[in-house]
Amino acid sequence: MTKTRLALLTPALLALAACGANNDAPGGTSPAVEADRAAEVPAPPAAPAATATVTLEPTAGNQTAGQLTFTDVDGRIEVTGTVTGLAPDSEHGFHVHEHGDCSAPDGSSAGGHFNPGGSEHGRVGHGAHHAGDSDNISAGADGTAQVHNWLEGATIGDGAPTDIVGKGVIVHTKSDDYTTQPTGDAGDRLACGVIQ
Repeated sequence: MTKTRLALLTPALLALAACGANNDAPGGTSPAVEADRAAEVPAPPAAPAATATVTLEPTAGNQTAGQLTFTDVDGRIEVTGTVTGLAPDSEHGFHVHEHGDCSAPDGSSAGGHFNPGGSEHGRVGHGAHHAGDSDNISAGADGTAQVHNWLEGATIGDGAPTDIVGKGVIVHTKSDDYTTQPTGDAGDRLACGVIQ
């Protein structure tokens, strides 16, 4: 190659080299740059967990009341909150019921346990049970129960047959024995509320 041709090709080769180098600069299209750009794009925020609440009011002649929150956690519903006005050092049945109606003085308008699957009554996490079944709540010496329970087989706010929004919540006078059909022999109703 003659010196003249080499002199003519040198600027062209330099320009091509510069174009290749620009692929790694901002605005280029190299895989490394594209990966960096993808890393800079924030991930969409996680959908907030579905939640619902209930305010429990005493049935006629009782003093039991409370505030509870229901939260969808890993496919089951966590129930947290406080229930007051219980007998000191006592245990009480606690269930979601089929109707969001607390108009009857004794809470009977809330109907039976919420049971969209037609299951037998039982203990949550221990085989067959109603979607509205939950463990007993325990009051301390001051008659207050700090609730941290679960529901399994229920959902929140999705409109499915398993949806607890609009259903009733009942606190009973006695503890649930988890076996007597269909109520666990939990006795009368101390408090009632509607899940919102």
